[in-house]
Amino acid sequence: MANSKLIIVEGAQGAGKTTITDFIRHSLPYTNLYRLSGTSDSTATGKQKAKDMYIDLLEYIKKMENKSINLLFDRTFFTEENYCRLGKKEYSFTDVYENLLENFAKLDFDIYYITLYLQDENEFIKRLNREGKAVFKGSEFGMENSINQQRVYLEIADEIKEKYPNINVINIENSKDLEETKKEIREILQYQLV
Repeated sequence: MANSKLIIVEGAQGAGKTTITDFIRHSLPYTNLYRLSGTSDSTATGKQKAKDMYIDLLEYIKKMENKSINLLFDRTFFTEENYCRLGKKEYSFTDVYENLLENFAKLDFDIYYITLYLQDENEFIKRLNREGKAVFKGSEFGMENSINQQRVYLEIADEIKEKYPNINVINIENSKDLEETKKEIREILQYQLV
C-alpha cells in the first residue's frame, strides 16, 4: 500500500510550474523535487535518448516506492509527448509515451498529475517577458506557443483521467492570487503547512 506521493506538475511555459513546485517542495514534508528538461535532439537519435532516459527514470521511481519519501517532478515524459504532438520534434513519441504511462500508472504511490493552466491567456505575455526566464532550444517563449502547449496539456490530462482512474488528475487554474492556488494545492494533496 502506497505510503508516498508521486506528484507530476506539467503546464505550458509561463503557467507557474517553478513557483508551484518550489512551494510544494518546501511545504510538503519529505519531498524531493526534480526538474527535467528533456532532450533538444529532435532526430530519431533524440527519440532513443528520451526513451532511455524516461525508462531509467521510471526504474528509479520504482526503487523509491514505500520509502515514505514524496517525489515531485517539474516536467517528465508528458512534456516530450506534448512537444511531439505540436510538431516540435521530427518523430512521434506516442508509442513510447503510452508504454511509459502504462508503467507509470502501476507505480505504488498516491499519484497526482497536476496541470497548471491560465484561463486568461493574455497572462502568458506578462509571465513570459519577465527578466531571467530561461529559453530552451526549439521551444522559444511566446504567447502562441504557450497557448498551444496548454491546449495539448489539458487534452493529455483528459486522456489520463479517462483511462487511469488510480491517477488523481487535477487541472489548476493558476492566474488567481498565489495564496489561493497554494491553499487549493494543500487541499488536493491533503496536508497542512509545516
